[in-house]
Amino acid sequence: MALFTRRTALSLFTLPIVDLHGQIQGMASRGVKAAPRGKPSGLPFQARFTDVARQAGLKEIVVAGHTDHADYIVEVMTGGAAFFDYDNDGWLDILVLCGSRFGDPPPNASNRLYKNNRDGTFTDVTEKAGLFRTGFAQGVTIGDYNNDGFEDIFITYYPHNVLYRNNGDGTFTDVTKDAGLLNSAPRFGSGCAFVDYDRDGHLDLFVSNYVTFDMKTIPRPTDAGACNYLGVPVNCGPRGLPYGHHSLYRNNGDGTFTDVTAKSGIGKVDGGFGLTVVAADFDNDGWPDIYVACDSTPSLLFHNNHDGTFTEQGLDCGAALSEDGMEQAGMGLGIGDFNLDGHLDIVKTHFKDDTPAVYMNDGKGNFRDVTIRSGLGVETRFVNWGVGVVDLDNDGNPDIFSVTGNIYPEVEKKFPLVAHKTPRVLFRNLGKGQFEELIGAAGPGVEAAHSSRGCAFGDFDNDGDMDILIVNQNEPPSLLRNDVSGGHHWIKVKLAGVKSNRSAIGARVTVRYGGNVQAQEVLSQSSYLSVSDTRLHFGLGAAKTADIEIRWPMGQVEKLTAVAPDQLIYVTEGSGITRTQKFRQA
Repeated sequence: MALFTRRTALSLFTLPIVDLHGQIQGMASRGVKAAPRGKPSGLPFQARFTDVARQAGLKEIVVAGHTDHADYIVEVMTGGAAFFDYDNDGWLDILVLCGSRFGDPPPNASNRLYKNNRDGTFTDVTEKAGLFRTGFAQGVTIGDYNNDGFEDIFITYYPHNVLYRNNGDGTFTDVTKDAGLLNSAPRFGSGCAFVDYDRDGHLDLFVSNYVTFDMKTIPRPTDAGACNYLGVPVNCGPRGLPYGHHSLYRNNGDGTFTDVTAKSGIGKVDGGFGLTVVAADFDNDGWPDIYVACDSTPSLLFHNNHDGTFTEQGLDCGAALSEDGMEQAGMGLGIGDFNLDGHLDIVKTHFKDDTPAVYMNDGKGNFRDVTIRSGLGVETRFVNWGVGVVDLDNDGNPDIFSVTGNIYPEVEKKFPLVAHKTPRVLFRNLGKGQFEELIGAAGPGVEAAHSSRGCAFGDFDNDGDMDILIVNQNEPPSLLRNDVSGGHHWIKVKLAGVKSNRSAIGARVTVRYGGNVQAQEVLSQSSYLSVSDTRLHFGLGAAKTADIEIRWPMGQVEKLTAVAPDQLIYVTEGSGITRTQKFRQA
């Protein structure tokens, strides 16, 4: 049992990553010390999180190896989750991915689809929906690839990925083979994102692959020549294993896809150990780029050339390495406008004894590492995974939330202070790009220790604030209900494409409120291998109106002025606001 609590001294000692039997293996860490903490602001934080998963009905365990050991890296990387409305009833449903384990895989270790009952509870409809499937699921992307008005699901696995078509009646059909997406050889699929890279109104698909995995050639911790961490035998990888390679599939508009990896230029790049994928327009040219968080190798930024091809520019743009030019264990990606300048910034999570990376965007796709200046360099104790740039208290300044958990359950037995289960991390936005870590100020849902991976952000109870869904390994998921006080205003924007893809993936929404400006995009993956609510949520603070600009994926721009707060607005491409919805009082 872990001995770590949030009351453990901030000066808790850490143990360095060591050279393992003369080979480089494991995940990269710079071995840096935490930056000094400043004086607390003393400002109240008006959001409080409570884990309501059990009473909400989220009871199935997410299997990820054994509870006390893992034989292979494929077990410890699981997995992502999604908030999405699969039945179009206006309430967020939940998809939680599940892994497995070698030797004695549990027969019921399946991904789980939970239908929102609209009363704070969910019903497990996995089998009824046709989604029961065991195996090593990793990442998920959601999007209406056939433009029929219902959200479809693509899930990466080892060894084969799956595309599920939403039939519109509460069920899904596996159409992987018919769609041309069935791999001919096993792959370790990880990040994935629907993206209309050629702006033809149909969602294409980008898939990252983590490592080339073959259990016949990789030793287990109990084998001779096993890898080790701090002298404890552990699973091997990613370093020491061959790279994965990434794929791009073009949507043909008839339900099928064509592999354009080579033609597009994606195949020219050494893949690295690719994990989370975000497709977004980072340089504000109206065309979606593709960013891949890579574990222990330089992260990749594929710039869209507007002609069906991409050029990888991660190093040139400043988003590949740390400020001191070092590789980091890139896992999760939070995307948002944290300094309110109308540009999409990036937060990338890493291994313990390292800081996250906070990349500030100049609006032209050039990034500056402001990790230390932003205040996030004070936290280096944990292995961080899923992350979001989300306004949790509706004050108009997006906060940063991440989940944590070690990857080596065996190590804690020998070194109790190297806890396997660790708390969540919350940085409150103080404004002007400055953050402070909140410890003990946001409720028990943040303080609780778990070994977590993916997380998704969305308003599951339709009360005007952002809740958090978290994947916990070898436990049921967490569902953190957010209870916000203070009377701040907010607005949500739900988009539907007409000429553009129906899911409006890639649409840019810029909101002006109270002298501030904030940009968000409709994303099909972020955090760690996860999907958040595509109803874009903006906290407005004290502002009583908002001006909204929408740039649709195919380029059309619509402007809405003096929109009243505290409501969800539905906007259809070319038609403006087509419906509004007031939520119950939080």
